Amino acid sequence: MPARLLLTQGVSRPGQVYVMEREPHHDGPETVLEMLNRAEGFFAFRPADDGDVLLVSKTHTIWVSLDRQAPITDPARLSAARMLGIEVVLAGGATLSGWASVELPVHHSRLLDYLNASHDAFFAVWTHAATHYVNRAHVLYARPQD
Repeated sequence: MPARLLLTQGVSRPGQVYVMEREPHHDGPETVLEMLNRAEGFFAFRPADDGDVLLVSKTHTIWVSLDRQAPITDPARLSAARMLGIEVVLAGGATLSGWASVELPVHHSRLLDYLNASHDAFFAVWTHAATHYVNRAHVLYARPQD
């Protein structure tokens, strides 16, 4: 699936990422977020300008972005999720601003709760143009946005 990749070295690169056709925990294919949060340390990425597939280290991945793809596609989950404005400042100075879809109990639905609710390496920040799957190891800080 078409994506943009930003690593700890270099610039954002367009290309393709690959996910499994079936996911054992739900109907349909694996999501990019599920693929990034699997235990394996590497994933396949084919740069748009080169025919060779790269096996990319998740540890050195700052983010993977997909154009116009909502992080939650299930209508029931989406209607129950609370949207929180977020700004994320990454190592190296890049900044992402967008929304986080929070699926937590009302009394634990602050941005801090969202960021601390999971031990997964990657979390989603979405905008009208793209969804960014951000590696929390490269986040310097985040702050709520109205």
